[in-house]
Amino acid sequence: MAATNNGFLLREDPSRVHKVLIVDDEPDAVQLVIAALSGIAGIELLRADSADGALQHVQGSRPGLVLLDLMMPGVSGFDLLDRLLSASPGSDIVLITGHYSMESAVEAVKKGAYNYLPKPLPVEKLRSLVTNWLVQTRARERAAELESRLSEVFQFEGIIGRSPIIMDLFARIERIAPHFTNALVTGETGTGKELVARVLHRLSPSREGPFVVCNCAAIAESLFESEIFGHAKGAFTGATGEHKGLIEHASGGTLFLDEIGEVPLSAQAKLLRFLQNREVQRLGDPAVRRVQVRMVAATNRDLVRMVGERTFREDLYYRLSMVQMRTPRLAERPEDLPLLIQHFLKRFGQMYGKPGLRLSRRAMSVTRRHHWPGNVRELENALNYSCMMAEREILEPEDFPEAIRVEMESSLGQGPHGDLITLEEYEQRYLDYVLEQVQGNRARAAQVLGIGRATLYRMLNRKSAAATSS
Repeated sequence: MAATNNGFLLREDPSRVHKVLIVDDEPDAVQLVIAALSGIAGIELLRADSADGALQHVQGSRPGLVLLDLMMPGVSGFDLLDRLLSASPGSDIVLITGHYSMESAVEAVKKGAYNYLPKPLPVEKLRSLVTNWLVQTRARERAAELESRLSEVFQFEGIIGRSPIIMDLFARIERIAPHFTNALVTGETGTGKELVARVLHRLSPSREGPFVVCNCAAIAESLFESEIFGHAKGAFTGATGEHKGLIEHASGGTLFLDEIGEVPLSAQAKLLRFLQNREVQRLGDPAVRRVQVRMVAATNRDLVRMVGERTFREDLYYRLSMVQMRTPRLAERPEDLPLLIQHFLKRFGQMYGKPGLRLSRRAMSVTRRHHWPGNVRELENALNYSCMMAEREILEPEDFPEAIRVEMESSLGQGPHGDLITLEEYEQRYLDYVLEQVQGNRARAAQVLGIGRATLYRMLNRKSAAATSS
């Protein structure tokens, strides 16, 4: 079987075997399962007749699917479920019991079980369940491979994305880079403003020149003019020699003024003069030097509001913003989240000698629910920490930094900006979460939610109608 997407041909490896572990202390029950599943190609059957044996298999063989009898001697089935999931978060576990109840089924799914079957085992239902699991597992593997390749393909000079808003940004950068003299990049913290500035430089005719970074917020007001424009010997107390400013250091290249909104008013007039005539006069030096340099300014502040408050010069703002672009928030480009996650997992996995790291379905679901107020930088830092601390190949929400975990746990009832949401919005959000946890299985979702299928379908129809009207 093959799947194609965006020019890629993804072929399943016919030699790839997925392990299925049968955990039951009753030999007849084990033989029944073996007989039911022996005709399914692509799986290898393992067996264990005790809790210790099951744990040894899970820790050593890492089976993809575990068929677990809920009534094992000496241990509670739910306790063993917790221990197995802790030992191998990537394993899907199906609970099997002769004491079936709806309450137990719901509790099992909430604890992380893949599914729940009664005894005596319905053979056709068991075969169907394992076959569907195998199909879903292979689909996830193909998707993971595809995401890995796409994270390389959907890169533009180091910026990753395929969402419409980011593709529009790519197009603007390409059009602007060959021609700009001054440019203003706006956007929230962590959205990649410096990365955009570096791409503008690399694609400009000045690419062979230096790229000089100035963090305006880190320079004391009294030293700002000296750092940017330079000074002559004796220009002020402590000026023991000549000093070339950052503008001159960037000659023939690009100067990146980060946090331009922090430039003191006293220096804004002189910066405006430079932008107008490209001439630099060092403090205490009557000589004027002409410098050819491109300038990219960036800020996460509202410069228009600052102009109204007279804390930023209007003429300087208009000079800088002749060419302007905005880096979008991560919440505006949800299509890019899997690509970014795959990119960072690959990078940090290589950095820490842990190749093959990936997020569990639960962890991926949590990342989608989180609003990432720190944007891509917050995501990068969180995954850096998770990869550094990882002891297993599959990362769980518990592997994220504590501050992120707390925010994730408390964000379900909040909108993108921390505002409270309506009960209906919360209901729809929780419905999405449950559906994702059960891989879209509506029957299982209805069980977890404690509602009938008719009620579930009404909720889905209401959500669909709301999306259409919006």
